[in-house]
Amino acid sequence: MTFQQLLEGAEVLSQSGNAVATGVEYDSRQVRPGTVFVAMKGETSDGNRFIDQAIAAGAVAIVTDSAAEGLRPGAAWAQVVHGRRALARLGANFYKRPAERIANTGITGTNGKSTTAFLIESILQAGGRKTALVGTIEYHVAGKILPAPHTTPEALELNRLLSEGLGLGVTEAVMEVSSHALEQERVFGIPFDVAVFTNLTRDHLDYHGTMESYFRAKQVLFEGCGTEPPRAAVLNLDDEYGRQLLKLCKKKSSLALSYGLTTGDFHAESVEITPRGTRFQMVTPAGELAMWSPLIGNVNVYNVLAASAAGYARDCSTEAIAKGIFDLACVPGRFERVDCGQPFTVVVDYAHTDDALRNLTALARDFVARAGLKGKVITLFGCGGDRDRDKRPLMGEAAGRGSDFVVLTSDNPRSEDPLGIMNDALVGLQKSGTKYSMEPDRRKAIAFALRQANPGDIVLLAGKGHERVQVTKERTIPFDDVEVARENLQVLGYDCKSAAEAHGAGKTA
Repeated sequence: MTFQQLLEGAEVLSQSGNAVATGVEYDSRQVRPGTVFVAMKGETSDGNRFIDQAIAAGAVAIVTDSAAEGLRPGAAWAQVVHGRRALARLGANFYKRPAERIANTGITGTNGKSTTAFLIESILQAGGRKTALVGTIEYHVAGKILPAPHTTPEALELNRLLSEGLGLGVTEAVMEVSSHALEQERVFGIPFDVAVFTNLTRDHLDYHGTMESYFRAKQVLFEGCGTEPPRAAVLNLDDEYGRQLLKLCKKKSSLALSYGLTTGDFHAESVEITPRGTRFQMVTPAGELAMWSPLIGNVNVYNVLAASAAGYARDCSTEAIAKGIFDLACVPGRFERVDCGQPFTVVVDYAHTDDALRNLTALARDFVARAGLKGKVITLFGCGGDRDRDKRPLMGEAAGRGSDFVVLTSDNPRSEDPLGIMNDALVGLQKSGTKYSMEPDRRKAIAFALRQANPGDIVLLAGKGHERVQVTKERTIPFDDVEVARENLQVLGYDCKSAAEAHGAGKTA
């Protein structure tokens, strides 16, 4: 492909040369002979500093968002208005615009994105569609599971992934779209057929500054990311920001669907939550539908409603919607139970905001009550380093008010002192008046939390969910809450292997 063909649709200020390109990269370390190198300003570094390094590695053309950079001998050249938008255009052109040949559903919001994405994928698959999924936990491409370095990858990787999916017969893509990705225009040029909004609560204010800025970033998905607005919007009527978006989308989208626990185009009646799952009647524009989901709690009723509305917008039958919801037994790191035959419940969950902790502890309280046992809620949590400090006491208070006992520990302290982070959360925890213990070593803290549990109790290991590493100032180490919990349950004398075999036999019986 020629350089000029790659630049089609990009906002080019000046251009010279028309080299034949064999690839596109924005990381100079990945440049090979024949590559076009996109030099763009990032949050913490500037790719323009590596132009000469890229040329030395064989780059035949440079795309730069810096007016200060001059042409280099022997390399084709283009100056653009916006580096990331240019990367999106070049990536789409190089991979023959795969997003335009796939029906894309985007999900944004603070909580529930991953579970809703998994549910939508399951509905689409139940309807006979071949899918790709892009999200926080992992990426899926036509049944193949790939690691997820970012919730929403850079535009180049996203187009590469969609191109691979297209080659494998993918017709539908389901994407979690983070506020960072929208702000940084990583999904620029991606036409979304359906856009879903889950909710908006305090998170990422270290990056966005204010809730209004955070909301404005989310709103971009519903206005169009360098494209027309989504054809259909699915919006949470029980959320203040969802109601604002509903007004916008009634003007911009052909179809605006609302959902809520008791009101909306999609809502629930006769909700029955049990330790084994959730049953309810779902009211839809197509009539009532009996629903059963192995996922439990009101938070998952919301997720099921959102996913069902998205499936409806994608013309899935009511049978496919009900089957897709029924088929999804669990989502990694989202109220994921660790069963080693112990007489108490152990759950790993990603809850890492005060609102998510409130929802999680309320779900846990309901869980033990419905089991008919007067069990305690024991919550282990920490706060991430180099993130919004002001939410730490809010998380502490939320965990304390929802629990009978709290173990305050570390959660990806990054460059900060773990004890300093814990002391920030302690202010809110003490305000709740709940009994607590502090242990900065997360492995020791998990062991301690499990030792506090009696029959009928529930132990919540919150904050990291699906994550497989712990990030500290010194290093990044392998760390999986599920595996650490299993190891400690075995130390306590429980047989994880036998429990897993029994569970598998029960599923096939």
